[in-house]
Amino acid sequence: MSRRGGGGRRPDSRRDQPTQAPAPSFQRGGGGAAGPRGRGRQGQRGGAGRGSHSGSGAAPSSPHTASTSTAPAPSSPSVSASASAPSSSSVSTLVEETEQKLTLAAPAAATLPPSSSQAMRFPVRPGFGTVGKKCVVRANHFMVQLAERDIHHYDVSITPEVTSKKINRQIISQLINLYRLTHLGERMPAYDGMKSIYTAGPLPFESKEFIIKLPDSDPRPSSSTRPRRERQFRVVIRLASKPDLYTLQQFLLRRHFEAPYEVIQVLDVVLRAAPSEKHTVVGRSFFSTDLGPVGQLGDGVEYWRGYFQSLRPTQMGLSLNIDVSARSFYEPILVTEFVQYYCRDLSRPLSDQVRLKVKKALKGIKVVLTHMEYNKSYKITGISSEPMSRLMFTDDNATRLSVVQYFRQRYNIGLQFTSLPALVAGSEARPIYLPMELSRIAAGQRYTKRLNERQVTALLRATCQRPRDREANIRMMARTNAYNEDTLVNKEFGIQVADGLTSVDARILPAPMLKYHETGREASVNPGFGQWNMINKKMFNGGRVEVWTCVNFSTRLNRDVPFQFCQGLVDMCNSKGMVFNPRPVIPISSSNPNQIEKALVDVHNRTAQQGKQLQMLIIILPDVSGSYGRIKRVCETELGIVSQCCQPRQASRLNMQYFENVALKINVKVGGRNTVLVDAVQKRIPLVTDRPTIIFGADVTHPQPGEDSSPSIAAVVASMDWPEVTKYRGLVSAQAHHEEIIQDLYKSTQDPQRGLVHGGMIRELLIAFRRSTNFKPHRIIFYRDGVSEGQFSQVLLHEMNAIRQACASLEEGYAPPVTFVVVQKRHHTRLFPADHNRRDLTDRSGNILPGTVVDTHICHPTEFDFYLNSHAGIQGTSRPTHYHVLYDENRFTADGLQVLTNNLCYTYARCTRSVSIVPPAYYAHLAAFRARYYIEDETSAGGSTGGSRSTAERSLAIRPLPVIKDNVKDVMFYC
Repeated sequence: MSRRGGGGRRPDSRRDQPTQAPAPSFQRGGGGAAGPRGRGRQGQRGGAGRGSHSGSGAAPSSPHTASTSTAPAPSSPSVSASASAPSSSSVSTLVEETEQKLTLAAPAAATLPPSSSQAMRFPVRPGFGTVGKKCVVRANHFMVQLAERDIHHYDVSITPEVTSKKINRQIISQLINLYRLTHLGERMPAYDGMKSIYTAGPLPFESKEFIIKLPDSDPRPSSSTRPRRERQFRVVIRLASKPDLYTLQQFLLRRHFEAPYEVIQVLDVVLRAAPSEKHTVVGRSFFSTDLGPVGQLGDGVEYWRGYFQSLRPTQMGLSLNIDVSARSFYEPILVTEFVQYYCRDLSRPLSDQVRLKVKKALKGIKVVLTHMEYNKSYKITGISSEPMSRLMFTDDNATRLSVVQYFRQRYNIGLQFTSLPALVAGSEARPIYLPMELSRIAAGQRYTKRLNERQVTALLRATCQRPRDREANIRMMARTNAYNEDTLVNKEFGIQVADGLTSVDARILPAPMLKYHETGREASVNPGFGQWNMINKKMFNGGRVEVWTCVNFSTRLNRDVPFQFCQGLVDMCNSKGMVFNPRPVIPISSSNPNQIEKALVDVHNRTAQQGKQLQMLIIILPDVSGSYGRIKRVCETELGIVSQCCQPRQASRLNMQYFENVALKINVKVGGRNTVLVDAVQKRIPLVTDRPTIIFGADVTHPQPGEDSSPSIAAVVASMDWPEVTKYRGLVSAQAHHEEIIQDLYKSTQDPQRGLVHGGMIRELLIAFRRSTNFKPHRIIFYRDGVSEGQFSQVLLHEMNAIRQACASLEEGYAPPVTFVVVQKRHHTRLFPADHNRRDLTDRSGNILPGTVVDTHICHPTEFDFYLNSHAGIQGTSRPTHYHVLYDENRFTADGLQVLTNNLCYTYARCTRSVSIVPPAYYAHLAAFRARYYIEDETSAGGSTGGSRSTAERSLAIRPLPVIKDNVKDVMFYC
């Protein structure tokens, strides 16, 4: 594959052989000593009835925590001319060493607060940032004041055990109503719905047993002959602990570094008690038809409005984070109405394909029978393979009859849709058959399946709110909750919640200067409001495309459009600095969209017959969506073709802006670079350009709910150019279902001939960096996306250990200093302009300006974190990205990391806009998403059929991803 000026790597046939000996490039020069590794700042984190039941209304049937010992981080050694390969023992001992190294030694002058021996220490904030124009923003954080209370935690045991939180709450509510004034000493407990209650003072006992009676859930009305039954529960309450508010106060005053999460949980339960009784609870959010109008998403799905709330420790004290939200729920409609979204004609039997879709959509949901005098509900386990007219069973009188006959004889109901299958409830041994036309989907059930494109669009359109409107809705939601008027919250526990959003000091970081090619009329640009254009500019490194062609799978385009489109695209690429051969290697062709694989193989073979390697295949997609994944899998893992797919609707417009956007993607896919930071070229970026530095991005994507047979996919990208840090090589790996820790960062196997053989994604990327730049990395910056706060310690320990092992496997003692930063997009902090009418403080969408950074007030009391809004809003309310430093041997200042992160957001290859998350993390997400397409065809048909398997069984069944071809892997194919 031919390249020019793109900094491409030299081909090496051994690149995909992780079993080879450590690359000699790590033993020959290419770098000096990395210098002493910084002793970082320290911080811590705490880490249905049976079918034979008379009158059932259904047809019956028969048959790891890290060590906290401190140790100075060793210096990174210089590379000797002939370093020996590391021994197996040197790598294996890194597990223990990493646990020690992850607890960084404190600066000599620092006096640290006391800490738990079980806490993983994270770096403390190195100070506050000063760069940028100062301003004030409002955050959806409501400050919380606490009164002195003597909190007690009691364990609750309910026998017989109940899995429903709703019923648990009914039991405890009954207990409080009966005994509050007597046995409970007038205390009003807060209950979490599971195993714990909390009181603002001691109960008159340490352990006590109660007998509580609830009316039976049998919906049949009572009569003189059948009185209403009661269920009896034994409730035992025992003192468990005494959470101390003093430890929380000390933590908020920065006199203690370990967050007392037990105390925060108590207060969180108190604040959630009332809404948990009134609304549908989903995680930390509450939804109800009372909280706003219900909207339609189509296909039997609707959305409910609601709100998220979470109690968080911040620099200002405790804060209640409140945000408006929306979730999808099943419409409470007849099942026949629901099935009509999949099959319009209900008078005919369902095809096998439709039946499987309907089964998948209905499995696990509750339905209520409509033909009974009382509501009887069942949970659907499947649907029958036979239509109801032919579905036979044996009744209590040992008579064989069909479901249709049963309902006519038993209830005098003539079923209308007898060609439809029956819903199946009950167990496999004793299934219960329910007619779809008599079954209504129970209200209030969350829709957890994947929303289709139309539903996603409808949900986004319905919930997209301008910043002014979203802020007003958050205020209204907080007022509606009336925390200060709640007896449990205010009177019993002494909690007061502020009325308004919190004003926060912020800064607006300047946009970086961007470098383009000197031959363009504009060799550099200073972006304004997070965006710029390519007018008068040429790509910094224009790629070379000699061998290309185009295949069109659209049947609606005029026959001349593919030729006109390619001509316009090639002209644009050349005008922007690429060297793009105007003549395709084989004629542009149109192919049958039902024979995609055949067409791609044919193009590949015809090119190969000419003795050439196709560098770029332009593909106009079929008119019907759904083929993109198959195309990418065949091209990238079977044929070794780098491709650029285009929508037929866009191709037919011959729009210059579209040509420009596609040209940006094509350039990086053939080894070019669109733009770089001026400061990078001039080596003015602290802790990046002074010595060879590699920047990693990592992410793990998990399958959609219900896709139990699909693996999680990890992706790691790494910069391959220095000092520009613009071009990223990507690797992907499949791992166990919903496993968050990346398993394939480093791996080793024992080979009978060669002994210990090293591999893994980090190792391969380090070798690729050395080949690409002629330097070995002296410094590592690792942006890790998709980690929740509860996983910080575990992910850091395992993944840092893998990084250490990968480095050591390349060369004895090779341990470049690492900065490990978690990138969080899924949070509920929103920042609003302090004055929505100030044009100098808002962008065109009414959002805060790109570059707005917050590291005060609402951030962590002691640790190194910040919120950065690096992009310009387009529609709705911008979401700032939260960056949290978990490990920092490079000793970044607050300004250093914030400015670096913001500047990198202007180097995203696919557009001339700054993006909302740092590009290496963004690229890792794209790469993982691409790899999901490689296995989509294999797993989507199975749906949730693997749901009954254990986690261990699913782990064993993980098949590796198809291997991406070398020439594809060498470029930014995922863009």
